[in-house]
Amino acid sequence: MELVALAAEAYIYGSPLVRDLSVVEGAMYTGFGPLPPTPFNHFAHADRPVPADTPFVSVGDDTVRSVAHLDLTGGPVLLHVPGPDGAYRVLQFVDVWTNNFAYVGRRATAVRAGDWLVVPPGWAGREPDGVLGVIDAPTSVVTVIGRSVCDADGDGDGLERVRAFQEQLTVTYTEPGTHRTGLPAPDPDVPEALRFFEQLRVWMADFPPAAPDQAYQDRFQPLGLLEEGPSPYVRADAALVRALTEGSARGRARVEEASRADAVPVGWVMEPHLFDYNLDHYGVGTIDSPQWRIADREESYLTRAVAARSALWGVHGYEAVHAHTLCDAGGERLNGARSYVLRFAGRPPAGAGWSLAVYDMAGRRVDGDGVDGRGMDGHGLDGHGTAGRRIGESPAGRGPAYAEDGSLTVRVQRERPGDPVAAANWLPVPDGDFRAVLGLCAPEAGILDGTYEFPAVERVR
Repeated sequence: MELVALAAEAYIYGSPLVRDLSVVEGAMYTGFGPLPPTPFNHFAHADRPVPADTPFVSVGDDTVRSVAHLDLTGGPVLLHVPGPDGAYRVLQFVDVWTNNFAYVGRRATAVRAGDWLVVPPGWAGREPDGVLGVIDAPTSVVTVIGRSVCDADGDGDGLERVRAFQEQLTVTYTEPGTHRTGLPAPDPDVPEALRFFEQLRVWMADFPPAAPDQAYQDRFQPLGLLEEGPSPYVRADAALVRALTEGSARGRARVEEASRADAVPVGWVMEPHLFDYNLDHYGVGTIDSPQWRIADREESYLTRAVAARSALWGVHGYEAVHAHTLCDAGGERLNGARSYVLRFAGRPPAGAGWSLAVYDMAGRRVDGDGVDGRGMDGHGLDGHGTAGRRIGESPAGRGPAYAEDGSLTVRVQRERPGDPVAAANWLPVPDGDFRAVLGLCAPEAGILDGTYEFPAVERVR
């Protein structure tokens, strides 16, 4: 029974690493969503917002993605970043343990054209002249996720701006080293029931964590996870097989339980601290503050596992947050058979733009006809992604129609209002249940400290 408990802890601790590298491996050979298969040290670019069922996308976060998996075993690489074009963009850097360890973009570094040097662990070389800065990678493989708001003016040029930005994102080598073309391979003879632990064993050895985590994972030696050379799981004895199988099931159940919200909450819900499990690596653009760190290291492992399961590669709350609600002010589920109004006292406190959208329960944003609008139709005042209608503002986009006192009234209903101002601030709804999602880029203090009062969703019919 002691080994079962230890195996459950190992599952919780190691599942983010296995999840991350499984997605990285899939990206190289099969791609995902609109992103094509792409080798190490090259960017894959989406040509539209990535669907909500993609491994690293949650409902409400549908910016256009550019993703590169960097291999640094052959030495540093130069990442070229284009200059500003008025839109919100961010490059997020994630190690294989799913720690967000750097950000480059509007909030984090201001926006300047130039090169960033991304260096492997322990690198002690000379920084080239003219680089904007050095990004120290905690692991020899890291993922760079570029997020671009499709910032249209109503004339359809938003996607063209995104494409122009994508074309200038490049990765080049600085040294003539040999970079790998794939990940370390688990032993193919390991039974499928033990494959998770074989992946964890091989990848832990190749991608060591921070020193405090290394000390924690040493306790998994009785499970065979620290064995070098041939896999101990090819001919594992029955007792170990039983412990690993039962332990992984127990660990998985604990992560699923921690991920689940049984009750439908009334009011707006957001999770600005879901990614606060990075306790050791604070690079360019991160905030090294107790406010953004989980105090208990062992507790951070469970939070990390939940984040990897439900929102892989999400950003810290200080970079962007998404608040959502499933209920109106009276506690009733939001449903397309009814009409609602939201009254904002003024602009939501977000330094790099905000948006409000409606999603059906499958995670599809609703367009002007109440159906999935993932085509390039240009709906939405901020042109935020042309994947269904939005209301909102971003630095280079048009805004909604505010009243003279600075307030904003949003109509949420099936039919387009007849009044032009009301129609400009209208969000269509689907036939059944739906959720409203408020996205905030670079949220300000009122959002992060909980003092901002989100508008009630008032039922009017």
